[in-house]
Amino acid sequence: MVDEARARKLADRIKVIVAKKLERGIKDPRMGFVTITDVRVTGDLQHASIFYTVYGTDEERADSAAALKSATGMLRTEVGKNITSRLTPSLEFIADGIPENAKLIDSLLTEARTRDAEVETLARQGQYAGDADPYVKPRVIADDDDFDDAPPAA
Repeated sequence: MVDEARARKLADRIKVIVAKKLERGIKDPRMGFVTITDVRVTGDLQHASIFYTVYGTDEERADSAAALKSATGMLRTEVGKNITSRLTPSLEFIADGIPENAKLIDSLLTEARTRDAEVETLARQGQYAGDADPYVKPRVIADDDDFDDAPPAA
C-alpha cells in the first residue's frame, strides 16, 4: 500500500538534505551552480529521482552532471543518516528541462506576436471581395391605402 503523504514528506526531506550538502559539503571543482528543483520518491520509498538545473554553459552542465554522479554515494550516505526510514532510497540525478522549455515557450510566444501583428496589418489594408455589406437587407414596403381597403381573402 502506497502512502502518498509519507512519500511526499520523504521527498521534501531528501530535497533539503541534498541541497544543504551540495551547498556546503561537495568540494568537487566541476560542480557548478546547481539548484535542486524537485524530488520524487517511488511508492515503496526505495528510489528517489532528484531533478536539478545548472546555471551556465553546456560544458558546465556536463561537468556538474559528472560531479553529481561521482558524489551520489556520499549524498546517499548523508540522506541515510538524516531520514527516519528503515531503508535508504537509491538516488538518481536527472537534469531538469525547465530552462530549455521556458526558452522554447518564449520563442513560440514571440513568433505568435509577430504573426498577430502581420495579420493585423493585412486586415487593416484588406478590401472586401464583393460589396462592403454583403448581407441582404429587408425591403421597405411603401404605405399604400390600396391594401387597407381590400376585402379579406376568403
